[in-house]
Amino acid sequence: MVMDRIFSGIQPTGTPHLGNYLGAIQNWVNLQEQCSSVLYSIMDMHSLTMPKEPAALRQNILDTTAAILACGIDPKKCFLFRQSLVPEHAELAWILGCLTNVPRLLRLPQWKMKDASQNNEGTVGLLTYPVLQAADILLYKSTHVPVGEDQVLHLELAQDIAQHFNKKYGEFFPVPKAILSTTKKIKSLRDPTVKMSKSDPQKLATVNIADSPDEIVLKFRKAVTDFTSEVTYDPASRPGVSNLVSIHAAVTGLSIKEVLHQSTGLDTAHYKMVVAESVIQKFAPIRNEIKKLQEDKSHLIKVLEDGAEKAKELAAPIYQEIRRLVGFQ
Repeated sequence: MVMDRIFSGIQPTGTPHLGNYLGAIQNWVNLQEQCSSVLYSIMDMHSLTMPKEPAALRQNILDTTAAILACGIDPKKCFLFRQSLVPEHAELAWILGCLTNVPRLLRLPQWKMKDASQNNEGTVGLLTYPVLQAADILLYKSTHVPVGEDQVLHLELAQDIAQHFNKKYGEFFPVPKAILSTTKKIKSLRDPTVKMSKSDPQKLATVNIADSPDEIVLKFRKAVTDFTSEVTYDPASRPGVSNLVSIHAAVTGLSIKEVLHQSTGLDTAHYKMVVAESVIQKFAPIRNEIKKLQEDKSHLIKVLEDGAEKAKELAAPIYQEIRRLVGFQ
């Protein structure tokens, strides 16, 4: 696959969890080695679609930055920046919003789910943030976007918006292609029918990459499985133990088949501790690096500001041409 430019982003929710790492950040680290033009953004503007305290948001931005740096993201190999430091994101979102119809946004599952969670009083920002996502991608003429299953529809919207713009103003934007994660979606440890989430009210449901070994052991010990003691992989009928197998495979780099072979003869209670130990070993150096980086706030701020300057330099000529095309100049 020829990848001219990759763009992806992460919302600043603080230290990422196991699902964020395996589903996105681990892939980011690999992609920065494979492509010469890679942009990764801390999506602070998107985070305002759900209520946030300003002080908490500021801290979350720094904690998320520390975590992804600790995971192996290298600012020398990519542009790592804070979305709101590049105002062209919001300006392009307005232009693209004027090419997007409301019924299309209302049909998106994320809107329906999050609007319902806010007693059907979802904000304009919540409704239109997929248009801002399209602007995030198209502002840099990105050709490829790493996405999880739950973001495929949003990327399809960005593709349609790019094609609509090109039809109206002439060929300008490349239509971005998806890079789908090969990692199985990581599920909640307390309810393996839903994905692992930072906002899960059950604290034992989500493993954060900065959790202590004792916390990780406790969460896996309490992980919901079933009454069959054998370790097998069957997500439809045994979602709990299958989720453990997926996690074990992802953190060790082994295949599902190899993990199952290694686990022959183990019951699920013992297997939980095997998975916990694999996660502890994977995250021990990352957790130590996070702590070190969090102690140097000025370094984290500088990384994001330097990345934003580079992103602005890339975006400026593209956005000036957009302004010309739509008639602003």
